Order: sequence, then C-alpha cells, then structure tokens
Amino acid sequence: MSAAFVSFKTRWGAAVCAQTQQTRNPTLWLTEWAPEPRDVYWRNLPIPYFSLSVRRLIMAVAFFFLTFFFMIPILFVQTLASIEGIERTAPWLKPLVTVPFIKSFIQGFLPGIVLKLFLIFLPTILMIMSKFEGFGSISSLEKRSASRYYLFNFVNIFLGNVLTGSAFQQLNSFVHQLANQLLTQ
Repeated sequence: MSAAFVSFKTRWGAAVCAQTQQTRNPTLWLTEWAPEPRDVYWRNLPIPYFSLSVRRLIMAVAFFFLTFFFMIPILFVQTLASIEGIERTAPWLKPLVTVPFIKSFIQGFLPGIVLKLFLIFLPTILMIMSKFEGFGSISSLEKRSASRYYLFNFVNIFLGNVLTGSAFQQLNSFVHQLANQLLTQ
C-alpha cells in the first residue's frame, strides 16, 4: 500500500511534517493530517496521487451533468403541476384530467411524489461519486456528499423548480400579451 501513518513525539513535529514538502518531487510524498483510525476509508488509501486528480476531475464533470440534466425531470414535474400543461402536452388525457379526484391528485400530490422519488436515490449516488473521488476518510466522504447534496438541491429544487416555473409563466404571459398587441394593431 502506498500510504503510511506516522506518529510524532510532539505536536510541533507533526505540524511541521504535515505542512512541508518532504521530497523534491511534490507528488511523491504527500503529507496531511491523519484521520482517526475508525474514520479511515481503507479502500481509497492505495490510489496514486495522479489518479486522484483525474478521478476528482471526472466526478466534477459528472456532478455538473447530473445537476443540470436533472433539470429535465424537474421541468417535467413542473409541467405536471398545471392541468393546462398536461392538456397541452398530452391532449388524449383531457377526459381523465377533468375528473375532480384525479385533477386534485395530479395538482396536489403527483409533482411532489415524483420529485421525492428522484431525490431518494440522490444521496446514494453522491456517496458513490465521493468514494470514487478517493477521499481517505469516511467523514470527508460524508462531508463531500453532503455539500454536493445541498448544492444540487439549491440548483435544482430552488432555481429549477421555483424560478423556472415562474419564468415560464412570465414568458407565457409575455408571449400572449405580445400576440394580443400585434393582433389589435
């Protein structure tokens, strides 16, 4: 295994070692503070330094695509939230949508249920991505997953759901208002 744990007699010696370069090649011996023994994620310790950089780049790109391609289901859920959107996208469902129970279920519960189902699998996916990145401790894996989870939720749930829904409503009213103005001229 290409990793070692070193203990020191003084904290000063440990601090100097953890913060200085040990060899001429800065990628040969990398020093950092060791996690608690129960917190070590042993599978990621033998990963070479260059591979860690490549893995982190791959996961950054994958997280970007996961975040922004998740907007597609969010937009679909936003369309489901309005009966008019369903009637436009699927006119063959119009007789079914007019039933009061089904109409209230579609408007009240279905968008939230679909969104929750997508979000149930998200923490597991983010933890797998963090493990692939090569972090050496379980706490750093959890910290990375949690920070990405909150970033993902901010971008997709807040920006995607709230702002996109209101932006589409504003765009729709602007287009209809512009069309009405052109017709009256």
